Amino acid sequence: MGTADFACPSLATLDDSTLTEVLAVVTQPDRPRGRQLIPHPPAVKVEAQRRNLPLHQPERLRDDFEFLTGLAPDLIVVAAYGQFLSQPVLSLPEHGCINVHGSLLPLYRGAAPIQRAILDGHTETGVTIMEMETGLDTGAMISKVRTPIEPADNAQTLHDRLAEIGATLLIETIPGYVAGEITPEPQDDSQATHAAKITRDMGRVDWSKTATEIWNQARAFTPWPGVFTHLNGKLLKLLEVEPSDAADLAPGALGQADADGILIGCGDGALRIKRLQKEGGKRLAADAFLAGNPLPAETVLG
Repeated sequence: MGTADFACPSLATLDDSTLTEVLAVVTQPDRPRGRQLIPHPPAVKVEAQRRNLPLHQPERLRDDFEFLTGLAPDLIVVAAYGQFLSQPVLSLPEHGCINVHGSLLPLYRGAAPIQRAILDGHTETGVTIMEMETGLDTGAMISKVRTPIEPADNAQTLHDRLAEIGATLLIETIPGYVAGEITPEPQDDSQATHAAKITRDMGRVDWSKTATEIWNQARAFTPWPGVFTHLNGKLLKLLEVEPSDAADLAPGALGQADADGILIGCGDGALRIKRLQKEGGKRLAADAFLAGNPLPAETVLG
């Protein structure tokens, strides 16, 4: 069971392996997207159809799971599905339901563990294979793998790496788990943190924050929702930024602006904007932007 891109490597690995047989794929219904609201298939549906796997798209699995009874699965694997599983579904397989989660549980239970780890400035994260229960990512942990969060990482690069790492960990874990050779470890609820869903408005830059915090925000929100500020009342998207130790700039105030970037003061340090896009304009490197949009010394972003 899965919907988003994160689940596709796990599906591919399960289908390619001689250790497992994929009886069916369950994903969410096609959803309208774009200005014309044309229905688009989820990534997992595309992958399942490419592999000619049986496919089910219930609107609400809790109300439409009779087909699972007929399949009689030994194990249900879930990754980025986007719906809660009811107790009848959780109890259906002989070996229960397991989930591929993009964090080192109990840290970052919830919808956005990858973005939150970057946003909070962590230098390490990972994937946890866990038993599923009715709570939100609260089940016992079966296996884990760690990976560093590199300075060059953003949410997209880390997402892609964790998806691949998770798929490998999954296929390595299943044989021992179903054989009863692994004792799952209960989570320490006192150490749990919650990774709430990311919203578009979270991309707005607060220049009173430190340069490192805003840099982490930009990395966490790439590719969506991105980070933005305002210049003369108009939206300004910041596409590539890096922290600088430049001092003596008030939050939001303009500093040096040249081919190396546009320095903007923060609560601590400064942020160098290397690529940006004004409202209705093209994505430009800093020098190209400045050529068509000279910034007076008294410019303040906000």
